Amino acid sequence: MAKLVFGMNQSLDGYVDFRTLPVPSPKLFRHFIEQTQNQTGSIYGRGLYEVMRYWDEDEADWEAPEREFAAAWRKSPKWVVSNSLKSVGPNATLIGSDFEATIRKLKAERDGVFEAGGPVLARTLTELGLIDEYHIYLHPVVVGSGPPFFAGPRPPLRLAGSEQIDADVIRLTYVPA
Repeated sequence: MAKLVFGMNQSLDGYVDFRTLPVPSPKLFRHFIEQTQNQTGSIYGRGLYEVMRYWDEDEADWEAPEREFAAAWRKSPKWVVSNSLKSVGPNATLIGSDFEATIRKLKAERDGVFEAGGPVLARTLTELGLIDEYHIYLHPVVVGSGPPFFAGPRPPLRLAGSEQIDADVIRLTYVPA
């Protein structure tokens, strides 16, 4: 049975806005490349999926790490939960109102780790009891506003582990209590 993990970079004050958080260090970016290479797939909400579509097309100024991440992201299967999108890009499947049954089936029929992306989707997945782990990549910055990691009520959690990823970022792993 697969595990569903919701993880994002987060400021000390709880926000996950990629536009205000620091650019990942080379070591943190390497961590994300390896994570993407090893995951079973990703389940995105519309908003984060549209942001991540940036990786669908190569950019001329990318260096080797960006190209490596893009290749891993393109190779990884994606399921996009949206009632407003009419289509999705390569290696992606659009799921609408039946997403709970689809995600339960994916978890039951596959092994490995699925990444859940986007705090709004994570709120619903949390309410349905579908998230197995929460990974907070805690950055030592205060941004003051933006989308919060927890878009709804905070679920009861238990700290399951921590790992220093680079000089400034710690990954906190929580599981439902």
